[in-house]
Amino acid sequence: MPWHAQLDLDYRPEQQRSIARFRHDGPLRILQSLYPEGDAICHNVLVHPPGGLVGGDTLDIRVRAASGSHGLITTPGASRFYRSEGELAQQRTELTLEPGARLEWLPLEAICYSGCRAENGLTLRVAPGAELIGWDVTALGLPNAGKPFEQGTLQQHIEAPGVWLERGRIDASDLRLLQSPLGFAGHRCIASIFFIAGSPIARERREAALDAARSLIERHSLQESAGVTSPHAEVIVLRALAPLVEPAMQLLRQVWRAWRGELWKLPGQPPRIWAM
Repeated sequence: MPWHAQLDLDYRPEQQRSIARFRHDGPLRILQSLYPEGDAICHNVLVHPPGGLVGGDTLDIRVRAASGSHGLITTPGASRFYRSEGELAQQRTELTLEPGARLEWLPLEAICYSGCRAENGLTLRVAPGAELIGWDVTALGLPNAGKPFEQGTLQQHIEAPGVWLERGRIDASDLRLLQSPLGFAGHRCIASIFFIAGSPIARERREAALDAARSLIERHSLQESAGVTSPHAEVIVLRALAPLVEPAMQLLRQVWRAWRGELWKLPGQPPRIWAM
């Protein structure tokens, strides 16, 4: 029987503290709020107890950050799109920031198992004066376990309406895309980290963020397959291809720390669960 799960998570400032409240239907939960950086920033871990999606499953995640709040969301492990007999497995995430809010969306990777039929959508609605740091990491198959991505499809959609849109379809049978030097060149991890603002980012801030990311790329093992750009005055995005998840996630975490420092003057305080 397919799982249909929905989570609504709201961040609001109350007495100088960012408070998280949520409502759920089905197997989606938020664990206890943590404040390793003080009351202003609320850290949460999003949990999906089944651990993955099969054909027919749907996850709807909606996060809203009210003016003056700051939330950080991560996950305890990878999400998984398992083999499907025909129906789509869908995850739809919508992040909405009111003016003056900050949000960090930092889930671990999504793994596409061979034979999956997956659709993964992320919509970012960022009001003027609000800012978001987020990332998206997709792994195709499990190369180290001898389970390559030999069948199946993934439809990917990331959008900040009116500002930035990335949409693509990956088919395991499309060897030109997966193997060609003009495509993924044999890499099986696709990763992006992005900074989205609801107002144009001042040139000095934008250049500082780009320079910080480029400096990290130059010293990283993925220097030949990673790049950072600002396709719009309200967007900075770094994209990377990697043979495995680990080097891509390492680079993204380094850039996240650097952007936190450059753009928000905050230390790179990692969520506690990353150290477990």
